Amino acid sequence: MIKLIASKIVYLFLMLIAISIISFIAIHLSPNSFFDSGGLNPNITQESISRLKEIYGLDKPLYVQFINWFIAILYLDFGISFSSGMDVSKEILSRIGITIVLNIITLLLVFFVSFYIGIYSALKGGIVDKIVKNISLISYSLPSFYLALILIVLFGYILPIFPIAGTSSGGLSGVAYYLDIGWHLILPIFVMFFGGFGSLSIYVRGLVSDILKSDYIYFAKSRGIDEKNIIKYYILPNLKPPIITILGLSLPSIIGGSVILESIFGIDGMGLLFFNSALSHDYPVIMGILIIGAFLTLLGNIIADLILLRINPFIRLD
Repeated sequence: MIKLIASKIVYLFLMLIAISIISFIAIHLSPNSFFDSGGLNPNITQESISRLKEIYGLDKPLYVQFINWFIAILYLDFGISFSSGMDVSKEILSRIGITIVLNIITLLLVFFVSFYIGIYSALKGGIVDKIVKNISLISYSLPSFYLALILIVLFGYILPIFPIAGTSSGGLSGVAYYLDIGWHLILPIFVMFFGGFGSLSIYVRGLVSDILKSDYIYFAKSRGIDEKNIIKYYILPNLKPPIITILGLSLPSIIGGSVILESIFGIDGMGLLFFNSALSHDYPVIMGILIIGAFLTLLGNIIADLILLRINPFIRLD
């Protein structure tokens, strides 16, 4: 186990280097930059721009910039934002809280509801299965931003029930403050949930349908085992490996799964920060968020592999 963990850590580090190189080159070779895309005062002189590039180290060769930047991120130093002048690490920390809350709640809802609906649909069949499949297909095919705009018009203007922007009305404290935040997050969470549960419920339904066709299920039914025990002892154990893998790969969505929706609903989180940074070509912030996302992707994959090995020691993790 120790040897496996060590090999996984080496794999994570090497992949992170490769992803960093590709991302760094791709971003820095883009047609425009912060300094010539309108991010600065239009009256600024070329000498001042050259001075700023020198301060940020952008006057050096690309490989030197990368080496300096990569050494810095080993100390969790992502540099200084071009737009705000803030330390990128502090800026990310100031935005990450609301994004984590938003995405963790959504992720838990998606997994629990999809899990239940997928199993229920496969077991019941008939009209129930058709209804679930149709709803899931609508969820899978309907763009989240389009659903968000529909809900904003419906519940923000026609029936003004829910707030449509921000996370707080202001002037509140204590329990009322947190209840107000929850009220503001109802629409964003619903949009994210509806956009995510369809594909997962279809996937779970397909897995359960295949399991139900297995010989051991027919044998269990012939012995008179009821549906509850079939789910507990036959279906759930066979669903664990693929679901754990998906859950591990979903880890990056905790900080980056709401870029568009945070922009639409005016939520000042990581998604909106990344969106605004991409528009202004704010390289340090973009790279900081990309590296965190890449790290979480690799970490989620490793955690999923270790959990799978714990569940079944006989599987091979090549």
